[in-house]
Amino acid sequence: MTKTITFNKLREIKDSLPEGSMQRIAEDLQLEVETVRNYFGGTNFDEGQCTGIHVEQGPYGGIVELDDTTILDHAISILED
Repeated sequence: MTKTITFNKLREIKDSLPEGSMQRIAEDLQLEVETVRNYFGGTNFDEGQCTGIHVEQGPYGGIVELDDTTILDHAISILED
């Protein structure tokens, strides 16, 4: 399932997560922690995988098209706990 979101909103979600959430998401989804960080705008592709995000420059940090919302959905569920 694809989703369009502003880059700033994606970073706001990431910054709102409690300490250790990147590791928790990675463990729960059986991913490298750097892959999860890359999903939220990181660029460490030596340690993590590309995550299917496409950024187009624009206001509010630009528009991000997410190919898969699994990581985002998991992050939101952590915030709702």
